[in-house]
This record gives sequence, C-alpha cells and structure tokens, in this order.
Amino acid sequence: MAVRGARVILACRSKQRGEEAARELRMETGNESVIFMQLDLGSQKNIRSFAENFLKAESRLDLLINNAALATPGRTEDGLGMILGVNHIGPFLLTNLLLERLKECAPSRVINVSSCGHDLGTIDFECINTHKRLALGSSDADLFRAYTHSKLCNVLFTHELAKRLEGTKVTCYSLHPGSVRSELGRDISEWHTRIIKAIVSKFWATDPVSGAQTTLYCALQEDIEHLSGRYFSDCQLVQVKPEARDDGIAKKLWDVSEKFCGMI
Repeated sequence: MAVRGARVILACRSKQRGEEAARELRMETGNESVIFMQLDLGSQKNIRSFAENFLKAESRLDLLINNAALATPGRTEDGLGMILGVNHIGPFLLTNLLLERLKECAPSRVINVSSCGHDLGTIDFECINTHKRLALGSSDADLFRAYTHSKLCNVLFTHELAKRLEGTKVTCYSLHPGSVRSELGRDISEWHTRIIKAIVSKFWATDPVSGAQTTLYCALQEDIEHLSGRYFSDCQLVQVKPEARDDGIAKKLWDVSEKFCGMI
C-alpha cells in the first residue's frame, strides 16, 4: 500500500514496535505518509478512543484491514476471554465505529483476516454467553480450539456485515493468508506443540510478504464487489462450510457481539 502511494495508518498495540515498523516502511518505500497510531484491541475504551482520534485526524478511510490474531490465555480488561476479545470483538467494535466514514468514502472495503483454521471452529453460544469465552480450558489444545472458533467468528462477521452493507458501495471480504512466519504462537508453552509449530514454520510457512498477497487481492482487485461477504484463499474464492455461511448463526453472533460492546 505504501509503495502505491497510499496514506497508511498502522494501528498497533505496541508503541515501540509500531513506530519502528512505520519508520522502516517509510525508509523502504520513500512514502512519508506511513504513520503509527496506538490501538489495543483488548480494551474497548482504547478502541473507542482510537476511533475518536482517527475520525478527528483523518478525513478519509478507503480500506480497513482487520489483522488481529493471538492465541493467549487470560481476559481482556472488559472481562472477555482474550482470544474472543482481541480476535473478534475488538475488530467488530472498531469496524462499527468507523463504518460511517467508510460509507462517506465509498467505494471502500473492509478486509477481515481469518484463517483456514476456521474450518475446525464452531460457535458455542452457551459458552460465550455464560463464560464470555469461546472455549474453556487453558492448555495449548484449548487455546488452539478457541483460536479456530475466533477465526470462524471473523468469517461469520464478514457474512453478516455484507448483508448490512448492501446498497452502500462498501464491501467486505474474509480470507486465509497462509501459514505465515509471525509471532502468533509466542505464548505456546507445551513442548510437543512447540515442536509441531517449528516443523510447520520450517517446511510450510510463508514469509509475511507472500502471506499478505490475498489480503492485497481482497483490498485492491477490481470487479469483486459482487462477492462481498465471501471468503478467499490464495487469491481465489473458496466456498466455506455451511456453519460459516449460516444466516441465523451470523445474525446471532452479531447480536451477542453488540451486547458485549454495549451497543444495544
């Protein structure tokens, strides 16, 4: 995006690492319009503050790319399971707070980075409503299971968002970026899981540049507006499982998400 001359806002939790990434991008691309803004998706107060500051400072929003992913135990400051709060509820709230600006700047797009792991996920509304978590337990297997559920949330969120955006010229897409060498698994502790992670990283994981290609495709490809709400992998349209495109489940998840955000 920076190479293309876009104004790029890096909304990141870590001030030090975010500013460093922005500085590196400015040096590599010669584009001085790459800036850092602090955003912690584990804090709804911070998300609202970020949105308020962004809307005051920036007149345009053409692309919103939600790229959050972690597999960490614990809870957010709002009392939600960390994986539910950061991977789904945070991007859900942020998108809704910025939706009017996206409509004003239409045609515009929302990109939700999911994972092929969503295919292993399911939505347990009883667990979500009772425990404010996607799954119980704190073992690596439990965290991975919750992660897959959160990535299914991303796909369902995109499905429902597309319905609500019909007629606005704002479109949205979810995607699998590939297994990218990143710090997603930094909180993994069990030795056998670490071995599997190391093998996957060595033989199958791609570099971040390659891993960004499907995100760029969904953000920039012309004539895919009629595919709003759909899921992509390797820059190609992929049909998701029935649960991931179920209107009733997507609507119920939206309602629960609104409740957790205090929007209703």
